[in-house]
Amino acid sequence: MSNKVVLAGGTGFIGQYFEQRFLEMGYDVVIISRRPGHISWQDQAGIVRALEGAQMVINLAGKSVNCRYNEKNKREIMNSRLETTRALGNAIQSCQSPPPLWFNSSTATIYRHAEDRPMTEKAGEIGSGFSVEVAKAWEQAFFEFHLPQTRQIALRIAIVLGPGGGVMTPYQYLVRFGLGGKQGSGKQRFSWIHVEDLLGIILFLRDRKELDGVFNCSAPNPVTNGELMKLLRQNMHRSIGMPAPRWMLEMGAVMIRTETELILKSRWVVPNRLVKEGFMFRFGRLERTLEDILK
Repeated sequence: MSNKVVLAGGTGFIGQYFEQRFLEMGYDVVIISRRPGHISWQDQAGIVRALEGAQMVINLAGKSVNCRYNEKNKREIMNSRLETTRALGNAIQSCQSPPPLWFNSSTATIYRHAEDRPMTEKAGEIGSGFSVEVAKAWEQAFFEFHLPQTRQIALRIAIVLGPGGGVMTPYQYLVRFGLGGKQGSGKQRFSWIHVEDLLGIILFLRDRKELDGVFNCSAPNPVTNGELMKLLRQNMHRSIGMPAPRWMLEMGAVMIRTETELILKSRWVVPNRLVKEGFMFRFGRLERTLEDILK
């Protein structure tokens, strides 16, 4: 079998980490991206050639949701996910030797705001609102393709933590400048996954050829926002952190061109299927995750 892996949308924080690790494992890595120097999303023939004979394709593409939800941004957020997913599906259908495995990103935000109980793949309740509509449409576009030679897995990914990027940068700024207290009520759940465990999940599912469908990609021990901020202060040796009530967050979100949903929505998501199948998390608790990232 080919040792080629295709990273679609592979130039962001997660994609760069995956590229480095796959190269270390001896893979040939091909990247599809809007950035120069890679296969363009407009080059459908090039995408087919990239996928031909590949061991797997991992789709990470999509405009960042860290922006204001005006009509232009909402349209770009939606289209960037649907168009890239459909481009990959159409390309796989055109392959003589299609990849046997296609991972497509989804999001743990698909579930409702939950402070009462955790959301599993089987018993989780789908939420409402723009972000949820994006997630539903994204998964629908993915599973619309029926590919007899390609196993399809949708990864409902929680907030990804890792060194050198992602959401850790703004959180560190908040703590450093004395704003590391609870945000809103502080009771909203924070579900996360270490980027190394996300890669581990992909390698685990790669080898479990009987598994497909939807998987929650989140550490098994979510915390509250208050606990998150306390652990951040401890790891960054800051004893004081000013809390931020909702009205302050709303004002700040307008100023920095983002949405408070990213902080205030309670994401209580657990990886029920992965745990039942025997996946072992290296970073199952936030304490160890932050120690690793901030060391």
